[in-house]
Amino acid sequence: MAKKHNSDSTPETINAQPRLHQHAREIQAYGTVSHNLPLELEEPVRLEMTEQMNQLLADTMTLRDLYKKSHWQVAGPTFYQLHLLYDKHHDEQDELVDTIAERIQLLGGISIAMAADVAETTQIERPPRGREEVPVQLSRLLDAHQIIIGQCRTLAQRASDLGDDGTNDLVVSDVLRTNELQTWFLSEHLVNMPLVKAKEPSVSDAA
Repeated sequence: MAKKHNSDSTPETINAQPRLHQHAREIQAYGTVSHNLPLELEEPVRLEMTEQMNQLLADTMTLRDLYKKSHWQVAGPTFYQLHLLYDKHHDEQDELVDTIAERIQLLGGISIAMAADVAETTQIERPPRGREEVPVQLSRLLDAHQIIIGQCRTLAQRASDLGDDGTNDLVVSDVLRTNELQTWFLSEHLVNMPLVKAKEPSVSDAA
């Protein structure tokens, strides 16, 4: 059997047996930032930005999952269109999740990750487990977008004030613009328009 010698010359046995059920202390606590990268951003700035970005991350993960729930459970005459639209928006939100999480890690922080932690952190209202009507689905999604858009505007301004241009650019260019566009697409499905026969103009309309 091969022997490996570490720096203090103590032999270590190497074999093909997996080492299962390992436990150890955390290598970095949640809510802290490391000092690995020369980013020219002071620790208090990175602490504040990672805290706010984790809130944005938790809400984005919740919105992403709300889209998937809606995708699975949508029903009615608009099923096909919304089934596809919800899935498209889900995939776009999933890309944002990675983008936000990686920015948090880049700043030296720890990204929130597990469903239970997200559920405790998000500001978005929890939907019921059962199926809801399309107008309710759309309204829930729009309410969630409104929360995230409000966060984006506040966070982007704060990042700019603190000199964190990278976070400002990410929040505006990626998160805010994606959420604004998705809000537009959803809102148009709540306009009460005739489907097959246009409304006849009334006398008052002509005047």
